[in-house]
Amino acid sequence: MKMANNLRGEVLNLYKNLLYLGRDYPKGADYFKRHLKNVFLKNKDVKDPEKIKELIKRGEYVMKELEALYFLRKYRAMKQRYYSDNKEIN
Repeated sequence: MKMANNLRGEVLNLYKNLLYLGRDYPKGADYFKRHLKNVFLKNKDVKDPEKIKELIKRGEYVMKELEALYFLRKYRAMKQRYYSDNKEIN
């Protein structure tokens, strides 16, 4: 039972983190929240601890991909702001 409680905490923590990251999602926070909820509800009946761990790893991968997406968007915005596309010849 302790393992199930531990995994439950991990799942809740993953959900909260993904929900937080979804605030800046390109298609909108509501879109992300709706899809996130659907995915978690789809897997709510999973009882096998190994399958739950696999799903947690997939969620962590999605978190990393979202972070990479946001960093890339930030990098592109900074690059546009400080570097012009026109190359000047000296």
